[in-house]
Amino acid sequence: MAEAPDTDPVAHRDRERPGAPGPRPGADAPREPRPRGTRVRELRRRVRKRLRPRTRMRRGFQRLHPLLRLAALAAVRLLLLPRRAPRPGERLRVRVLLQHAYGTGGTIRTVLNLSGYLARDHDVEIVSVFRRRDEPFFTLSPRVRVRFVDDRRTPPKGAAGRLLSRLPSLLTPIEDASFESMSLWTDLLLVRVLCGPSPDVLIGTRPSLNMLAAELAPRGVVAIGQDHMNLSAYMPGLRREIRRSYPRLAAVSVLTERSRRDYGDELEGGPARIVRIPNALPELPGGPSPREDKVIVAAGRLTRQKGFDLLVRAYEPLAAEHPDWKLRIFGAGPRRNRIKKMIAERGLAGRVELCGRTPDLAGEMTRASMYVLSSRFEGMPMVIIEAMSKGLPVVAFDCPTGPGEMIEHGRNGLLVPAEDVAGLTAALRTLIGDRALRDRLGEGALVSSREYDLDRVGPQWLRLLDELRPAPPRPAAGDARPAPARPPRRPARRRVLVACVLAGLALWALGLLTADS
Repeated sequence: MAEAPDTDPVAHRDRERPGAPGPRPGADAPREPRPRGTRVRELRRRVRKRLRPRTRMRRGFQRLHPLLRLAALAAVRLLLLPRRAPRPGERLRVRVLLQHAYGTGGTIRTVLNLSGYLARDHDVEIVSVFRRRDEPFFTLSPRVRVRFVDDRRTPPKGAAGRLLSRLPSLLTPIEDASFESMSLWTDLLLVRVLCGPSPDVLIGTRPSLNMLAAELAPRGVVAIGQDHMNLSAYMPGLRREIRRSYPRLAAVSVLTERSRRDYGDELEGGPARIVRIPNALPELPGGPSPREDKVIVAAGRLTRQKGFDLLVRAYEPLAAEHPDWKLRIFGAGPRRNRIKKMIAERGLAGRVELCGRTPDLAGEMTRASMYVLSSRFEGMPMVIIEAMSKGLPVVAFDCPTGPGEMIEHGRNGLLVPAEDVAGLTAALRTLIGDRALRDRLGEGALVSSREYDLDRVGPQWLRLLDELRPAPPRPAAGDARPAPARPPRRPARRRVLVACVLAGLALWALGLLTADS
């Protein structure tokens, strides 16, 4: 008689396991080793399962954020609608919106430099969105007043402030680079500043602040936007917001001719006036470099944009060919550890140095023989002008935008096709091996830097402000004296009610979308 098949899967499994005494193996029974990586895969699967609802929430918030932003802007605009700028005097009241006045970077230095110049003839106030430091990194003109919106040195006081500081911003476009650092608490503090006394001129210094100036400037206030980057560096969603809001600006200031053409095409001949005004060279201590030290200098925030990973790769063969030369990189940022690891893996320790931030970059340039810029994209690199003013020849990628208009190949520096690592190596090798060429290009750079003197660039801004100056109110008929300015009307109850409803709906939707994030 045939034996009945075993239908007990547990017993069948246990019999196949060596050393199993029965259906329930003992404590000393050997266990099968798990395949390598199984535990990691299971952990990833669990994490994805838990994060899936949050990811859906995040994606839903990203899709709805433009609508929430429009609702918030409409609410704030209704509150600011009755506000009107007072009659301007001889000295204009100029307010500059800046992300972080006490921080580091070329944009901050340029804005502080320009503000100090404008303060000679006008009353200038810088409104800094953040404050994270006790003291400024760059020197501030005593004629310029600085006001801080959100002091990040200490957390907000009160439960409401702490709650709102954890919610994302509604006034900042989600694709703007500053979105991650903004919050709903920052939005409310900014609105409170805008509800205060109005300036005659309001200047933004980045896309998100330019949009605020365009959308929320009171009637009679001249709103100007500055672009310190270039249009091709912005995400498509941010460019849509630029096309929608920038036509409300009186003028858009760009740094290069290419940016001026790009904005002309983007805004399609809108009412905003597009002007090119380059960055101005600040006063730097010390004289030009004698170009005797075998040092190459690079500087900037350690991010992907600045391309220091490309620079390390380009310098690797030169470190072996010219061991007496050094590459010194100044700056800090999120990619420091990655670049440090690259230097160690390629055996470049002692040949390539990460020197961190320095308040005396001009002094470091004086002790160098050339400057190198490896950025993937730029606006108009201020550091190129500073290096030229120190008599350093500049080797740079011809990235969008700036280097191609600032450097004349063979006259004040060498241009290399964008992100061409081998070409950058060859250009640096040429200058390292030719002292006469370094000196000739360095002298040409010194001459070129004079085009960016503050006394040449500053008057261009003064002329722009005079041309856009708000017109004083017309005097009454038959009266030579100007008509007295009418006091601003109080907002109607209906207007306040609509604003509160819109703001409440926006906050309600935002709370739903971020409840589980």
